[in-house]
Amino acid sequence: MKIGIVCPYSWDVPGGVQFHIRDLAEHLIRLGHHVSVLAPSDEETPLPPYVVSAGRATPVPYNGSVARLNFGFLSAARVRRWLHDGTFDVIHIHEPTAPSLGLLTCWAAQGPIVATFHTSNPRSRAMIAAYPILQPALEKISARIAVSEYARRTLVEHLGGDAVLIPNGVDVGFFAGAEPKAEWQGGTLGFIGRIDEPRKGLPVLMRALPAIVAARPDTRLLVAGRGDEEEAVASLPEELRGHVEFLGMVSDEDKARLLCSVDVYVAPNTGGESFGIILVEALSAGAPVLASDLDAFAQVLDQGAAGDLFANEDADALAKAAIRLLGDPERRAGLRERGSAHVRRFDWATVGADILAVYETVTEGAASVDTDERTGLRARFGLAKDRTGDWAQD
Repeated sequence: MKIGIVCPYSWDVPGGVQFHIRDLAEHLIRLGHHVSVLAPSDEETPLPPYVVSAGRATPVPYNGSVARLNFGFLSAARVRRWLHDGTFDVIHIHEPTAPSLGLLTCWAAQGPIVATFHTSNPRSRAMIAAYPILQPALEKISARIAVSEYARRTLVEHLGGDAVLIPNGVDVGFFAGAEPKAEWQGGTLGFIGRIDEPRKGLPVLMRALPAIVAARPDTRLLVAGRGDEEEAVASLPEELRGHVEFLGMVSDEDKARLLCSVDVYVAPNTGGESFGIILVEALSAGAPVLASDLDAFAQVLDQGAAGDLFANEDADALAKAAIRLLGDPERRAGLRERGSAHVRRFDWATVGADILAVYETVTEGAASVDTDERTGLRARFGLAKDRTGDWAQD
């Protein structure tokens, strides 16, 4: 199958959506499919052979963060050329409502379109206001996927229609097979994320750190991600700053090694999360997870069975939970065991098969899928055509 995938965010700036698209593309290529990904990217950024650059992205405030998007006449021309050259059997657009390549592709593409919605934003006035502009493009979508119940709810409340629930995927075996790094072991807490993005929650963790170190003086916090390191520790007393070690941007291999080395992985995110792929990666690596009790995080962690939860933005609650976990090796071992079992549902072997089934469902002319099989796939996912002709869950 010839599959075109559209990434709305700059390929050279790491993020959950970009990682999901990268891993999906590589999974499909390993299965023998032809895949091309269209994404914004700086010209000097080296790209995998399956990625086509649509040009430099522009930073835009979006969903409580700063997204690097690509929009305009030149981008639209590049989209049309990519579609013309690709002659794809199916187009898979991620975040089609973002003012970026996905929306441009919706306007320009013909044939089957699958859209994945990642965003959880229950009070988006901008999305409501933009609906009249978005509607003609969205009506061309053949099937909708939401990565979580919270992303699905955002879609339903703001745009109508429904979506198949298929979570983000992770290469569980890659993280499970990582080797710990000795210098990252021994009383360590881990954090991975953009340092200067408040909703990732590092300031909450910094407020909790004095109480954690007071109770367990040997504790170290390992921080991986880009951002202003001096500003990140500015709120800490001088004598505590030595307990924080900044690792900068890390490779995928070192991320896996970090996750399998720390005693506790902390996800103090404060909002705007529809899934939490870093939690799945941490569980895959065998890290005991402590996360804020965002609805999306609670769902990924099986309502606290696969990881501990603390009250969102409550530094005292975070500190107490971290101290309790650091001092309880049996609890950590139990979380590792339950997390390793729970995370299998997010492996690409499962997630990729589900996404392919949606592709085959909407590709009416696919020679490999006969009418009876396609009907079975629709039944499996609860798909039925709505009044616009889209496939959505009953």
